Amino acid sequence: MSHGFELEPSAAPGTLMPKNTSLAVLARLLNSFNRIVLIFSMLALLLTSCVLTYSVVTRYFLKVATDWQDEAAVFMLVGATFMCTAYVQSLRGHVGIEALASILPARVNRVRLIVVDIFSTLFCSFFAWKSWTLFHEAWAEGQTTSSSFAPPLWIPYGMMALGMTLLAIQLFLQSAIGLTGGEVKGSHK
Repeated sequence: MSHGFELEPSAAPGTLMPKNTSLAVLARLLNSFNRIVLIFSMLALLLTSCVLTYSVVTRYFLKVATDWQDEAAVFMLVGATFMCTAYVQSLRGHVGIEALASILPARVNRVRLIVVDIFSTLFCSFFAWKSWTLFHEAWAEGQTTSSSFAPPLWIPYGMMALGMTLLAIQLFLQSAIGLTGGEVKGSHK
């Protein structure tokens, strides 16, 4: 569990680093991609705040109706939220119940983490698959929102599907590292 903010996922205490060469390559690629996504997500959050501020100012002071700002903001928030899930998971930063971790022996806790990672991988893989089906339906049928702006729904569904796929890959990687005997990097050796 992380109690602070680490800029480098591989340096987070308790992060499993792969001994297996192919897993190490996948981990480096995923970490690099996650950092790029993190930068774009931060920019999307900044842009969202600007869009919403613009919306408030134009509605209140200029009495101009706005119809695109809310949906643009929601789309960017969906993208930032789902696209960053793999990065957060690489730090094991998602909400978890740590009550057992402190009372279990280290070996049992290691097995618990692997089992949780495997079940999480299965769930997130299913979620990603369903998200890709939503994306495909929205793309094939030309679905849009019901507003007058009517942006295509494949945009948020695509970001949700890609984000969940990245999360499933991150969880798979953590499971594989745990099963192949990854070494613990950081303060919990």
